[in-house]
Amino acid sequence: MNLGFKVNRKRIQRYMREMGIRVIYPGPNLSKRNRAQYVYPYLLRDVKPAHPNHVWGIDITYVAMQGRWMYLVAIIDWYSRAIVGYELSHTMNKEFVIKAVKNAVTKHGAPIILNSDQGSQFTSPVYIDTLKENGIKISMDGKGRALDNAITERFWRTIKWEDIYIKQYETPRDLRKGIDAYIYEYNHERRHSSLNDRKPMEVYYSTNYLPQKSA
Repeated sequence: MNLGFKVNRKRIQRYMREMGIRVIYPGPNLSKRNRAQYVYPYLLRDVKPAHPNHVWGIDITYVAMQGRWMYLVAIIDWYSRAIVGYELSHTMNKEFVIKAVKNAVTKHGAPIILNSDQGSQFTSPVYIDTLKENGIKISMDGKGRALDNAITERFWRTIKWEDIYIKQYETPRDLRKGIDAYIYEYNHERRHSSLNDRKPMEVYYSTNYLPQKSA
């Protein structure tokens, strides 16, 4: 005996939003290791970021969108917590990662150290060469040590719970617009207790250290 009701997907999503119900499920594994010869040691043990562009962290996460995935890479300045670069992609290719790094360096200058996990995008020769060409020291988390990049992990949790899970974007265009707006608010309007109640970009640009932008 069939006791169910036929209900379309959008109605279920609306009811879930009204009742505050969210579905949380694991995404794909984004940290598959590439060539061992391109794995670098972790440089940040007992290191405290001292100024903007001292240490950046880069990471990739998945974004669930109406039955498919998109991928978001973000670069965070660890001193100010500012998002200094980010890109979205339909696929897990290294090109969108390289684009995010190059755009961040062009806009904000190169960091002294850039930390990542040991995922294939970060152990590819073109990624390694890009960092070396800009004089950036390469740091990678220990295998299985997610806490080595805890600042970026906290940002993923924040943007997903406060924006992506709630708004359930239906198109790539809407997702891009939503992430653009969220990161602008995060950088320029949100006050952080870890920054003595200041805003990330306020901290980034208000120090005596002036980042040297690339030509």
